[in-house]
Amino acid sequence: MKALQGTVTSAKTPKTVTVEVVRKWQHPLYKKFVKITKKYACHVEGMELKEGDTVTIQECRPMSRTKRFKVTAKVEV
Repeated sequence: MKALQGTVTSAKTPKTVTVEVVRKWQHPLYKKFVKITKKYACHVEGMELKEGDTVTIQECRPMSRTKRFKVTAKVEV
């Protein structure tokens, strides 16, 4: 299962948060590092999260049309 780490960008709905995951990869020809951001709608239950929190998310069964990940842990900084 895929596990990612990202930052909560929206926590307005009761059981859903939006997590932005940033990853870097090196271009094969130009050798420049490129930053890619992607947003995931994640299911959260039993945790109080706010914008700016760093969390770990994991792939799971489809919860709804857009939710395919769930929050597993809040990373303490």
